[in-house]
Amino acid sequence: MYQLLKNSLYVFLGACCFGILSTVVKLAYRDGFQFEQVMLSQFGTGWLILLVLMLLFARRRVTWKQAVRLAGVGLCTCLTGVTYYLSLQSIPASIAVVLLFQFTWIGVIIEAIVYRRLPDKATVISIAILFLGTLMAGGILGTGELQLNLKGTLLALAAAVMMALFVFFSGRVETGMPAITRSFYTSSGGLVLLTVLFAPNVFTGNVQMDSGNGLWIYGLILGTFGVVLPVLLFALGAPKISTGLATILGAGELPVAVIASVMGLNEQVTAVQWMGVSLILLGIAYPQWAAQRSPGIQLAKD
Repeated sequence: MYQLLKNSLYVFLGACCFGILSTVVKLAYRDGFQFEQVMLSQFGTGWLILLVLMLLFARRRVTWKQAVRLAGVGLCTCLTGVTYYLSLQSIPASIAVVLLFQFTWIGVIIEAIVYRRLPDKATVISIAILFLGTLMAGGILGTGELQLNLKGTLLALAAAVMMALFVFFSGRVETGMPAITRSFYTSSGGLVLLTVLFAPNVFTGNVQMDSGNGLWIYGLILGTFGVVLPVLLFALGAPKISTGLATILGAGELPVAVIASVMGLNEQVTAVQWMGVSLILLGIAYPQWAAQRSPGIQLAKD
């Protein structure tokens, strides 16, 4: 049980790191930086930090096949950010975050298909609690009629699928490799994709990557909490717990996002939203509590 709690904590803390990103990105936008600048600075800085860590602590020969497989995991986390932030251009943030957090049940479905077994009762109950909590914390309940843009909705759902795939593959791809090495090659995949997507705008001058105007500060924060720490923590914990539990623990991102928005942006949060945050934390804790009462529940990997 100790190992299960420790590995669960790794994944939960990794998700919490993702939670501060939306507030930092909003602050960067407020200072006049563009979407491409923020994304490139985040993955570029994160990649450099992981490169230094790997050279210092985890030098190991890696085959091209292993590197490509890990880079594929990085594509998932990179596409999560790209599709999610693009969705915010056409749908409200409250709707986008609720759609993004559908990755909790999508991850459970992926696990059920791959392992050919239905989720246990504790997982189903936890997902139901998380769904209600997300609706409340995202500010959906009580907003009246919703006007959804099809493109923005599909982009946010695509982000949910990419997030679920990132959690799934983090627990399956090259799990015997040192966490720092895995994280470096994972981040490399995301950086390569962003370079391909945004290079034309950089080279034509539409996007200026000048770190002297303060962009490096945002890059350092976003790179640390959006690339280095979450990828490392998921690499440490996800291979040792079930995919269903990992996706449930990933919901820890939303409470942190709400708290960060209050502290960093002075946004107003209603009592209903705080109740939603409490429900999400309850939904995250429920599988652990159920496992203690019923040892037969499968939360750790064999």
